[in-house]
Amino acid sequence: MKHKNLRKIFFYIGVVIVLVYFLFPFYWAVVSSIRPPAELFSSHPSLIPFHFDFESYVQVFTERPFALNILNSTIVAGSATLLCLVIGSVAAYAIARLKFAGKVGVMILVLMVSMFPQVSILGALFQILRSFKLINTYPGLIIPYIALTLPLTIWTLQNFFRDMPHELEEAAYIDGSGKFGTFWRIILPLAVPGLVATGLLTFIFSWNEFLFALTFEQIPSMYTVPVAISMFTGYYVVPWGQIMAASVIVTAPLVILVLIFQNRIIAGMTAGAVKG
Repeated sequence: MKHKNLRKIFFYIGVVIVLVYFLFPFYWAVVSSIRPPAELFSSHPSLIPFHFDFESYVQVFTERPFALNILNSTIVAGSATLLCLVIGSVAAYAIARLKFAGKVGVMILVLMVSMFPQVSILGALFQILRSFKLINTYPGLIIPYIALTLPLTIWTLQNFFRDMPHELEEAAYIDGSGKFGTFWRIILPLAVPGLVATGLLTFIFSWNEFLFALTFEQIPSMYTVPVAISMFTGYYVVPWGQIMAASVIVTAPLVILVLIFQNRIIAGMTAGAVKG
């Protein structure tokens, strides 16, 4: 009993350490965003602010086109996520359920594409997008984001589709439903946990991506939020209050989404992990 209690104590201590390690940067960003400038640039800032000043949040929207930057990120990340789920779900279902020659080769190719580092294809991709006049456009970011996140979508969803009972489709075929009708009316509704998990991962990647956004969107009106925040500058000092406020503004919605859909995320990510 004594050893069991000790294990529990060490377990909870470990949990607390991990939580502090991951949550402290976000806490410090929140605290720094509401500090008055005198406290923010103090040589010995306290962990708990004694005065509150929300001027940094006001300045982010009044002194900079940050609302437009948020709109850009929303359009790019939302479009990439939606198109990735549409294309990826169809491809994943075909790989999981249909029999065709070269299936293993297709999966290997998908895996290989996901392993390419972004910087290795940056120059060639820039030349291609420029030749199609897609620099400084929404499609110029949406298309590369789909290419980068589609392998993850296919891999995740094909595991989910593969573990679904074949009897569901057989019953639908007996009732006269075709393959697409069965996929649309029966399989997709059951795959919601996998779609939510994959969609959130795709959205988070597209929302936070920096390298492609910095390279392919070269005018301030097309900046996404990571690029816009990196461009925050001051004449004499770095506006850390505004940087922290902007970071909190763009991070908080992602945290809320993950908390809301955490059960579906877990269900989607663990699909196929346990065999009955």
